Amino acid sequence: MEEPNFFAAVQHQLDEFAKMLKLDSEIHALLRHPMRELHVLLPVRMDDGSTRVFQGFRIQHNDARGPAKGGIRFHPHESVDTIRALSMLMTWKCALADLPLGGAKGGVIVDPATLSEGEKERLCRCWIREAWKNIGHLVDIPAPDVGTTPQMMGWMMDEYIKLRGEFYPGVVTGKPLGIGGSLGRKEATGFGAIITVREALKHLRLDPKECRASIMGFGNVAQYVAINFVKTGGKVMGVSYWNRNDRKSYTITKRDGIDPCFLQSITDQYGSIDNKKALSNGYQVEDGDAWLLKEVEVLVPAAVEGVITGETLKKISPKVRIIAEAANGPTTPEADAILRKNSNIFVIPDFLCNAGGVICSYFEGVQNNMNYYWDEEEVNQKIEKTMVNAFRRVVETATEEKVYLRDAAYIIALKRVITAMKLRGWVRSDAALR
Repeated sequence: MEEPNFFAAVQHQLDEFAKMLKLDSEIHALLRHPMRELHVLLPVRMDDGSTRVFQGFRIQHNDARGPAKGGIRFHPHESVDTIRALSMLMTWKCALADLPLGGAKGGVIVDPATLSEGEKERLCRCWIREAWKNIGHLVDIPAPDVGTTPQMMGWMMDEYIKLRGEFYPGVVTGKPLGIGGSLGRKEATGFGAIITVREALKHLRLDPKECRASIMGFGNVAQYVAINFVKTGGKVMGVSYWNRNDRKSYTITKRDGIDPCFLQSITDQYGSIDNKKALSNGYQVEDGDAWLLKEVEVLVPAAVEGVITGETLKKISPKVRIIAEAANGPTTPEADAILRKNSNIFVIPDFLCNAGGVICSYFEGVQNNMNYYWDEEEVNQKIEKTMVNAFRRVVETATEEKVYLRDAAYIIALKRVITAMKLRGWVRSDAALR
């Protein structure tokens, strides 16, 4: 069976909202495709003296509201359509959070786990040498994503500074603390996701202390989703992860709830948990899909796109009240159509739920520009205020317009982007918008 095309799926979502909002055709045409695409070949000298050529991308979907913003992914199955889709989602995410930024995404087709530290550094520097004229703190600002780390951002920043001959730490965000990174950045996406879960529990009048969660993934985002959910008083019953050694997925569970800090201590940088250490500490190891089957109130897909499908929805527990989309695009259009009709499940859309990372990245850039840095408490307060405001605005719009939560989020984001496009003269000021 052919895999669904992620970019086609997000275009389909946009098409549906274009009809709903009665968008003028010229606006629709400008938003349906990225404004710019950079495709590069990256020749890298390997440790054995050979040269491997990698394929890379940087795609800028829309920068009407400000410099483009989005991560760069290193993944063996990366594709240009995935990057296109994610760049569009970044446009909506930044607009929904009301950040003065546009949307972009980058990627390299590579499994970073197969590279030595030296090979990764040379690949990062090569990517910057090819892309540096198309990025910058006033143009397009990359950040870590799947398969990339703060150290990689440090190498990219250093290479950019060498090429420019001037110190510009804000060219990338998600950097190490010692070279302009922000306190709270590592935890920000997971922290922000649980702020939206907390607000959703309040909205549904559910006590966090009586709620359980199950999480797909145990990379950086999922780890801090789990840690922060436990801090609210809830229990995490299971987390899934991909074992890069035997190339299988597993779910780690414990009857009385997992200790996410312990699991974090036996997890490598790619989110792979040490099964033997987990088993020796009273954990159970189950099939990779078992996270979906747990009797929990909160499901958090926090890994990859397209995992909540029409088929998987049939498997989830009737106890589930919230699906928090900490990953980008985890719900397929087919599943979304089903969830629209299910008033028992409150879906927190991805570009609201996982906006904590880009919000903190924005504040990192602000600190870089000021050359003045806040403590972690102040950073977290700013993230929380921004997330809470966005969540409440979405719920208010959903109530006022009598629409699904994802529809409300799109309505807010689209209106903000289109308003900027009109004010900049990209489209007619009288172009139709409901």
